[in-house]
Amino acid sequence: MEKKGVVMGSTKRAVYFVFMNYDPEYDRLRSHRTKRGAHELDLYLARKHNELLANTLEPGSYKKTSSLVIVDGFAVEITDDQADVLRSANGVRIVEKNQELA
Repeated sequence: MEKKGVVMGSTKRAVYFVFMNYDPEYDRLRSHRTKRGAHELDLYLARKHNELLANTLEPGSYKKTSSLVIVDGFAVEITDDQADVLRSANGVRIVEKNQELA
């Protein structure tokens, strides 16, 4: 789905967690618990998550804060409109806004 270049309505960013669909390569790399295997998994997920964002959202309009190795997901600072775009992106299972605990 190509959404780059779309002018988004809201400019206020918040942290969202994006969780990906089942990925056999992630599963395979995660099962190798060596230092080298962990490093390969970190690199794989960082590349996968960065490519999804680059192919879905306008460059410079978001800030990825971390990849979550244990669940194949990542945290990203985006607008509500961008969250809606990511929800329909190929390979994305869930996009949830971070809830601040009072």
